[in-house]
Amino acid sequence: MVSHARWKFARDEKVAQGIAESPEVERRREEISLAFDLGQAVYNRRVALGLSQTELARRAGMTQPQVSKLELGGTVPTVPLLARLARAMDAVFRMELFGSSARVRFTDLDGDAPEAAGRGPEEPEAVEDRAPRVAQG
Repeated sequence: MVSHARWKFARDEKVAQGIAESPEVERRREEISLAFDLGQAVYNRRVALGLSQTELARRAGMTQPQVSKLELGGTVPTVPLLARLARAMDAVFRMELFGSSARVRFTDLDGDAPEAAGRGPEEPEAVEDRAPRVAQG
């Protein structure tokens, strides 16, 4: 499987070479990127709280495999599921969209957000700050 960083680097190389993608491919890439950023935000918040995937699943009315798939970017959650996850993690869900970029995060109820995922225009892509994720039960 190609990592998110490698995939993004390959895309950027093609753009630099003047190789255009079809609108459908670009739309799909944006969906994949959003799914990854949503999963990263869930992972970051869960880990910050010290929860296992199993415990988060129990709190959110999900199964552990569903949490794992979500965290790995394998699915785009619905708005009702995002609301359940926010409640399960005692958090506020925030999503900022601008152009083809997004910033997704779960913040503490008091507004702190050390677990931000996604990059805004003022934040350059920094793959190094994304903790490697390991499926856990």
